[in-house]
Amino acid sequence: MPVPCLKPLLLASLMTVQSVQAAVPCAEFAARLPNLKRDLCEAVKLQATAARSVQGRTLWVRDVKPEQATMRVLVVGAIHGDEPSSAAVAFHWIRLAGQLPFASAQVVHWRFVPVLNPDGIFSQPPRRVNAHGVDLNRNFSTPNWDREARIYWEKRTRKDPRRWPGAKSLSEPESRFLHEQIRDFKPQLIVSIHAPYGVLDFDGPAVPPKRLGSLYLHQVGIYPGSLGNYGGVHSGVPVVTIELPNATRTPRDAEIRQMWLDLLGWMSARLRIQRQAKAVGPSYFESRLVPAAPTAE
Repeated sequence: MPVPCLKPLLLASLMTVQSVQAAVPCAEFAARLPNLKRDLCEAVKLQATAARSVQGRTLWVRDVKPEQATMRVLVVGAIHGDEPSSAAVAFHWIRLAGQLPFASAQVVHWRFVPVLNPDGIFSQPPRRVNAHGVDLNRNFSTPNWDREARIYWEKRTRKDPRRWPGAKSLSEPESRFLHEQIRDFKPQLIVSIHAPYGVLDFDGPAVPPKRLGSLYLHQVGIYPGSLGNYGGVHSGVPVVTIELPNATRTPRDAEIRQMWLDLLGWMSARLRIQRQAKAVGPSYFESRLVPAAPTAE
């Protein structure tokens, strides 16, 4: 017999499911990330993308775009799933980006990817790698990746499974997503938040910041397939890598804010928009390779 009344019921059911799904990330993130309350997560209004992780989790972004923006900055957290403090700091920075603008020569369009590796974050226990066991920060398409990445993994890391670069560059949906963000958004600065080495790293053109909050500049080198290598060295986009002091605990809120203010101050005083990628020769690449330990990023 006909049941036309099922259509509105089905529609209502689908809308309910979608509403529940939209609320799930904040409940999960607040439960897993340090110093992140659900109300803060909800207040920053994450935006869903069509991209999914290996295990099917949504990859979320947040654009903060004032009128007449003159610069584009991409901020990335939790490339490594066992660094939840990096994601939490990204959430706090989204809130700060939406507040009254800092007096600056640059009006910034911010794009945040607070949790690039959700499968690693929600693994029990959290894992550096994604669900395929790939270190996303060794999976970007740097020159000579096919030759360099595996050799580096075998000889420098002694086949450390936490630093497996994958079978080929950009093999992972999460690294491909970030690669596409860089290609389409065309950031003039990338900020990558990590932990737990307590330093500030920098790759690419422009004068690096000497400090952000209590973190001081200490350039640790690049690796085959790393974001700093791909973005800063070979694509000519400055990459600031923040290594928080602790992977499971964020700095105090005042320190999170000070790092943000110092970043804005450096951008205003020092950063110059690069119109073309900086050509970097192989000798520079080789000189920046570093031993496996200690390994930041």
